[in-house]
This record gives sequence, structure tokens and C-alpha cells, in this order.
Amino acid sequence: MFGLFKKKTEKEKLYDQYTKLTKEAFDLSTSNRKLSDQKTAEAEEIMKKIEAL
Repeated sequence: MFGLFKKKTEKEKLYDQYTKLTKEAFDLSTSNRKLSDQKTAEAEEIMKKIEAL
């Protein structure tokens, strides 16, 4: 109840974006390998930002 209006931290936002990109990369891995690799690379960049925080 009290966490209803709590804003997400920068780390939580980046982690959500990371999980979204990895899921997209997994879904694309069966149809378009090049695009899947691109999404994976983007996800790795996000993970580097998370580790830097």
C-alpha cells in the first residue's frame, strides 16, 4: 500500500530494460540471428551500466 507511489530507481529501470532486451533476443534467436545478436549486444551494454552503479 505504501509502496504504491514509490518511484523506480535508475538501477531498477535499467534492469527492466535489460530483461526486456534479453527476452526479445531469445525470441528472435530462432528467426533472425543477426537481429538477435544485436539485441544481445544492447543488453550487455545495459548490464555494464548496471554494474557501474
